[in-house]
Amino acid sequence: MSVGLSPATLPFFRELGDLKRIHSAAASGSIAERLFRDGWAALFDGQAPATVMKQVVAAALVAARLGDLDLAALQALGTGEQAVVILNRSFDEVTGDMDPALCARLRGALSSGRPAAGDVPAFVDKLARQPRAGVTCPGQPRIMLQPAENHAEHCLMVAVYGVVASPWYGADPVAVFLAGMAHHLHNADMPDSGYSGEMLLGGMLDTVIVHAREAAFRELADVPELEADVRAALAPIGGDETSEARAFHVADVLDRVLEIEQHMRAARLTMGVVLDDYGLVHDGPVKAFHDEILATTGLSGRA
Repeated sequence: MSVGLSPATLPFFRELGDLKRIHSAAASGSIAERLFRDGWAALFDGQAPATVMKQVVAAALVAARLGDLDLAALQALGTGEQAVVILNRSFDEVTGDMDPALCARLRGALSSGRPAAGDVPAFVDKLARQPRAGVTCPGQPRIMLQPAENHAEHCLMVAVYGVVASPWYGADPVAVFLAGMAHHLHNADMPDSGYSGEMLLGGMLDTVIVHAREAAFRELADVPELEADVRAALAPIGGDETSEARAFHVADVLDRVLEIEQHMRAARLTMGVVLDDYGLVHDGPVKAFHDEILATTGLSGRA
């Protein structure tokens, strides 16, 4: 992946995208949704965007394999100093093809863990409740794919993908991260009707988006430096002229398409993949008997 965009990048992005679908008992919402919220909490608290970027993206990378076994969970489960060792191991397992300089920058944040939960602007929780439109086309009925992702999950993944892609274009990963986190601010108040709805709004589309986006920006009035940074990060993404815009658009379009693709991949899954390639019934003292049970009941995926 350090050499740039190619089909070889897709397996890694697919794996990261599943953070939208990984949950645990400790908190409601997917990992992606919670990292979005915690990232905004840190930004809203006045923490430096560069620091927040490193913590959020590093946490997302290790969660690809460890799920919600983050620093706090590992320490609570008695791992002590080995917690960071485990996080480093997970990080190294998934980032072997990433840009080395970016990896070093992110890896250093693992010992800090995920950003702490805190107060957020109202638009953050609205985006977590706001579902994405799915597949829409003017003049056609919507294609509904369930469960639907929400806008918080999409924005988080665009931010993470964008940081991964930033070295390919010589882009500032912090600016790309902020653009990803903020590019759907308008959807906090504007339900997502997709491309179909945008076309039906016609000449009022820009008015509606600006109205909704400015309502979100007013919630950042107490952190003017953050507001300025976010506005600056969003400014170039209407086109693709800058390095940051290109890294952002790689992230945005890949997440949009990979989200639909994962529904299609799930529909094509076979028992052969689950049992043979992934070893769902894995080696152990009763493996032979388990295999016999599956064969007898016809669940082995074999003739």
